[in-house]
Amino acid sequence: MKITLSIIKADIGSIGGHLKPSQKLLQAVENYIKEKGRGLIIDYYIGYTGDDIAILTTHKRGVLDNKIHKLCWDAFLVGTKVAKAQGLYGAGQDLLVSAFSGNVKGMGPQVAEMEIEERPAEPFLMFMADKTEPGAFNLPLYLAFADPMHCPGLILAPSIKKGFKFLIMDVNYTKADRIIELVTPEESYDIAALLRDTGRFVVESIWSRETKEQAVAASTTRLHNIAGKYVGKDDPVALVRTQKNFPATGEILSPYSIGQFVSGFMRGSHSGPLMPVKKNSTISFFDGPPVVSCLAFSVKNGKLTEPCDVFDHPYWERVRDRISDKAEEIRKQGFFGQAMLPMSELEYTGVMETLKELEKRFKIRKDR
Repeated sequence: MKITLSIIKADIGSIGGHLKPSQKLLQAVENYIKEKGRGLIIDYYIGYTGDDIAILTTHKRGVLDNKIHKLCWDAFLVGTKVAKAQGLYGAGQDLLVSAFSGNVKGMGPQVAEMEIEERPAEPFLMFMADKTEPGAFNLPLYLAFADPMHCPGLILAPSIKKGFKFLIMDVNYTKADRIIELVTPEESYDIAALLRDTGRFVVESIWSRETKEQAVAASTTRLHNIAGKYVGKDDPVALVRTQKNFPATGEILSPYSIGQFVSGFMRGSHSGPLMPVKKNSTISFFDGPPVVSCLAFSVKNGKLTEPCDVFDHPYWERVRDRISDKAEEIRKQGFFGQAMLPMSELEYTGVMETLKELEKRFKIRKDR
C-alpha cells in the first residue's frame, strides 16, 4: 500500500518564554486535526519538543498536498488564537506569511514528507529538534548512512552494502531549490566536505541505491531567509525509515550519543551540544541546550502504533549528563570566539547594527 508520511512543525506560542506550549494550545491543535482531518488523513500524532508543536499525519495524497498542508496550517492558526488569548510568548511566531499559498513550504513551519510503498513491516523514526538549525542532522545522518563505525550494516548486510544517494541542498540559495546528488561509498569524502558547513549545505533526503526507495526526508527551511531578519532558530524535523534495506534503528540512533556542537542555543546565536531528550521535553538552560527527541513508530495500512520514546532509556541519562557538562564548558566562554556563531550567522541580529555604527568611527592612521 502506498502512503505518505508528513510532519509539519511550528512554534506558535510558549509558556514562560521559549519553554513549552500550553496544554490548552496543544489540545486546540489536536481537536482541529481530529475534527477537520476526517476523510482526509488516515491517522495522526501530535507532540512537542521544546516550544514547537509537531503534527505527524499519514494519508494517501502524496507530498506537498494542498489539503494536508492547509489542514495543518489552519490548525496552527487556531492554536495561535489560543496562544494569544493565554498571553503565551511568541504567539504565531513561525507563521511568517499571512496568506496560505498551496503548501506551507517557505511559509515558516518545518516540513518533512515522504511517499512510500509500505513494507510488510514498516518501522520509522520521527525526529524533532529545537533551538538549532536544519544542518544539525547532517552529522548523525552521515554517520548512520555512510560510516561503518556507527553503521556496521554497511559491512554485514548485503542489502545496504551498495550504499546510498544523498540529496543535499544549498539553503543559502533562495531563488529556487539548489541541490546536488552524491552517492556513497564512492563520493563519501565529497559529501563530508559539504555537510561540515551546516549553515549552508543540508541533507534533504537519502535514498537506497539497492532498491531506489527513500530512507530519509528532512526539513531544510531557514527562517531568516523568509523573514529577512532573525525570528528564531529553524528547529528542524526528519523522518527516517529503518531496518531491512536501511540501517537498523540502533545504527540511526548511535551518532546522537556524541552530543555534537551545533548552532542555536540562546537567541539562536551560540554553539551548543545537541542533547537527545525524552518526548515532550521542555527548554531550560540558556534557552537550551539544543535538543532533539525521537519517536519510533510502526505503520500498517496508514495506521500508526503508539510511539516508542527511544531516548527514554537509562543509557541516554548518562549521555545527557555528559552533554550537560559540554554545554556548561562552552558557556563559560560566553560570547567569545567559537562559543558564539560567526558574523555571517549573526547577520539578522542587533550586533550588525552595532558594527555599522562602529564602522563609522574607524580612522586610517597616517604614517608618522
